[in-house]
Amino acid sequence: MKNWISFPRREGMASRQAHADLPKGTYERELGKEGFFGPATQMYHAHPPTAWNDWQGDLRPRAFDLVKINRLSSSPWEASEILFNAHLRLRQWRTEGRMDHLARNADGDELIFIHEGEGRLFCDYGYLAFRDGDYILLPRGTMWRIEATQPVTALLIEATNDSFRLPEKGLVGKQAIFDLGMLDVPAIDDAFKAQQGEHQTRVVIKRGGKLSTVTYPFNPLDAVGWQGDLCPVRINWRDLRPLMSHRFHLPPSAHTTFLASRFVVCTFAPRPAESDPGALKLPFFHNNDDYDEAIFYHRGKFFSRDNIHPGMLTLHPCGFTHGPHPKAFALAAKSPGGQILDEVAVMLDARDALTVATLPEGVEWRGYVDSWKPKPAAE
Repeated sequence: MKNWISFPRREGMASRQAHADLPKGTYERELGKEGFFGPATQMYHAHPPTAWNDWQGDLRPRAFDLVKINRLSSSPWEASEILFNAHLRLRQWRTEGRMDHLARNADGDELIFIHEGEGRLFCDYGYLAFRDGDYILLPRGTMWRIEATQPVTALLIEATNDSFRLPEKGLVGKQAIFDLGMLDVPAIDDAFKAQQGEHQTRVVIKRGGKLSTVTYPFNPLDAVGWQGDLCPVRINWRDLRPLMSHRFHLPPSAHTTFLASRFVVCTFAPRPAESDPGALKLPFFHNNDDYDEAIFYHRGKFFSRDNIHPGMLTLHPCGFTHGPHPKAFALAAKSPGGQILDEVAVMLDARDALTVATLPEGVEWRGYVDSWKPKPAAE
């Protein structure tokens, strides 16, 4: 338990309720610790906190169009690395057809998010079908392979030397967001038994970023049964029931789906916008000074961003204020509220600075930092 210094105070002109009934003509900015889980203060400004007109240096908001990474690979170990630090690795994998070997990650749990495509996954524990929008959580050391029945684009999120867990749900109860009964697990069924046999099989193991290959004269996915509480699980964003508040814009932490020791995975799923006239109807300006924020845009209309399409990823390093684009802010101010926000995105909040991998030319949208600048009145 952290014994934070805590003595709520108010100075000058301020709202009595955060994210609602802002003083006229002001812009709210939240300064918070521990990624919205710790102490926080709301500042009220006379100008938008993102209304910069110049930016110098590396600490800038960045955007990447991952649609432009077209390389196909038959192995997840050949996937394109996007972001990484000592505790997290994010890769994008494009593949089709059937893997000709088994993969095994000895570096940490692997969370696969299926952006596009569908297919079949075989692992130690049995068989799972998958489709777009699925999360598939593979515990560290699981042997697995996929057969893509439609070309697959997936995010591979590694909890390096760590495990994925579920967030504490507190007052809203353990059935909130999704009931544990919604988690699907692999089955030892006819499809699983049909792929067994006495045929030579390679297992390619990743440990410390290096690959080793073990060859068996049979398929080691030969389980006849299992019992216990450690196994892969699958859930689709369509199965989530996001927390909602018609009078108060909830922070991203309310949408946490999985967490590791040094980062969290949040899912933004379609939901009604706030309907209270005084409530903010989009993300507030904020300093997330303990976490780097990376958001992958899966599908829909991304209401707080401009010129962003599915398959793109943004990175907001900690240390500067960010928030909605001017166009979204203006539209939200005029919105009556209550309409469905039709967007799906996956957010990684990393406690340690993320490094951008070397990416092909043209993948990064270098003008993203300027997208907060107000457009001339004629536009």
